[in-house]
Amino acid sequence: MNSIDNGTAGGVAPVSEKTTGNGFLRDVWIILKRWLLKSIRNPFRMLLSLLFPIIFLVLFTAVFGQITGSALSQALGMNVNYITYLIPAIIIQTALVSAASSGVGLVDDMENGMFETMLVAPVNRTAMFLGKALSEIMLLIVQIVIILVLGYVLLWVDTGGPPSTYIETGLAGALGIIAIGIVFAIWFTAFSNIVALVIRDAESTSLTVQLLVFPLLFVSSAFVPVSSLSKWVQVVATGNPITYGVDAVRAVMLGQDVLTVPNVMEFSGIWNTLIPALAVLVVLDIVFGGIAVYYLNNAAGSEVQ
Repeated sequence: MNSIDNGTAGGVAPVSEKTTGNGFLRDVWIILKRWLLKSIRNPFRMLLSLLFPIIFLVLFTAVFGQITGSALSQALGMNVNYITYLIPAIIIQTALVSAASSGVGLVDDMENGMFETMLVAPVNRTAMFLGKALSEIMLLIVQIVIILVLGYVLLWVDTGGPPSTYIETGLAGALGIIAIGIVFAIWFTAFSNIVALVIRDAESTSLTVQLLVFPLLFVSSAFVPVSSLSKWVQVVATGNPITYGVDAVRAVMLGQDVLTVPNVMEFSGIWNTLIPALAVLVVLDIVFGGIAVYYLNNAAGSEVQ
C-alpha cells in the first residue's frame, strides 16, 4: 500500500490515502483535499489575495468615480455607475492575484520536500494539476462572492439603488460571473505553476508573476474604455487576455454587448461579447494547462529515479 502523507510539511494534519490502483477521479480528489486542508490552515493567503483588489475598488471608485461618467456614456451608449463598471475588473484582478499565489504554493512544496513525495506516489500527473487547480477555484468562488457583495454595498451607499440596478442579468448573471472568473483563472493558475516548475524559487516566482499582473491590467479594458486609450495601448489590449475576461464579466453585469476588440463573427446581444471572449479563454486554458502537465511529467522524469 502506498500513501500520500502531507504531514507537517505544509502545516496540515497527515492525509493518508491508498493510491495504488486509484482511478483518475480518485487522484484528483486526493490532491484537491490536500490543498484545501492546507488553505484552511492558512486563511491569510486568501485574505491577502483579496487585499489589493479591495484597495483598488475603494480607491478607484473614490478617485475616478466622479470624472468618468461622460467617457462611459460615450463608450457604452448608456449611463453606467463607475462602481458597476469597475467590478468586472476587480473580479478579474482577484482571479489573477489568487492564481498568481498558486505557483508560490507549489514552490513551498518543493522546498519542504512534499513535491518529490508526490512525484514518487503513483498519482496521475494531470490529476496533480487538476486537483490543485480545483482547490484554487473553490477559494476563488468565495472571493468573487465577497467582491460582488462589497461592490453592491458601495453602490447602495453611493446611489441607494436596488439590486436590480447592479447586475442587469440577475441571479443567473451572478452565477455566470462566477463561471467566467473560473474559466479566466485556470490559464493563469497554470501559468504560475509553469513559472514555479521552471524557476523553483518562491521569491522569483512571485516577482515574475506579479510583474505581469499590474501592467496587463492597465493595458486592457479593465479601468477605462479601450476607445479612450492611446492607439498603441488599444493594439496591446486587443491581444491581452484580461480584456476578454473583463469584457465577458462586464457584458453580464450590464446585460449588453460591450466587446472592445474587433468582431470576427456577429452574434446577438451579450453573446457577441461572451462567445469570442470565452472561446479565447478556453483555448488559453487548454494550452497553458497542457504545458503545466508537460512540465510536471518532466519533473517526474528528472527527479524521480
